[in-house]
Amino acid sequence: MLTILNESQTIFNYYLAELRDEKIQQDSMRFRRNMERAGELIAYEISKTLEYRTADVVTGLGIAKENLPVDQPVIVSVLRAGQPVHQGMLNIFDRAESGFLSTFRHYEQGGGLQISTQYMSCPDIQNKVVILCDAMLATGSTMTLAYRSLIERGNPKKIHLVSIIASKEGVNHLRKRIPANVDIWLGAIDDELTVKSFIVPGLGDAGNLAFGCKPERI
Repeated sequence: MLTILNESQTIFNYYLAELRDEKIQQDSMRFRRNMERAGELIAYEISKTLEYRTADVVTGLGIAKENLPVDQPVIVSVLRAGQPVHQGMLNIFDRAESGFLSTFRHYEQGGGLQISTQYMSCPDIQNKVVILCDAMLATGSTMTLAYRSLIERGNPKKIHLVSIIASKEGVNHLRKRIPANVDIWLGAIDDELTVKSFIVPGLGDAGNLAFGCKPERI
């Protein structure tokens, strides 16, 4: 299943517009908060797909029957740009366990992009619902690598892949390399991808906008 949030008329589009706006981006705290809010709204949409059970909740005046989720998901994010999205997910799934994945990307002399895993810390994911999130889905290579690194550690009951902005090329790349039963949740899909793997119009470098510029590694 592929879900694109900005195809619906919701408040999500307001947060997305502010994320893209180069003037508002100058306020890194607001940029992080908008990424967080985008994560919150996607988490809410994912919550509708979970399994629920009826439970008795004791109030001061009696007993109320409420539908509660059977599972709290494991949330895994790609460092560092995925961190605000991760926090937004945790604001909704406040009992969720967390995992973290670090990747390294570099350009070869011929211009090709290579991505490798540097670090991964993750709780047990066997037979659990897992949400894997990143800020951007450009070529799709990082998310594909993260997905493969994840399933090496267990067999989740369900996997959701989340990104705020994706390129068409990245989505096509990803869908060819993951099973059909993996759900993809995107804020928006943009048409263009530059030779340096930046999404156009996109929003720029999400990691730099959220946490400050870092020197490029060659």
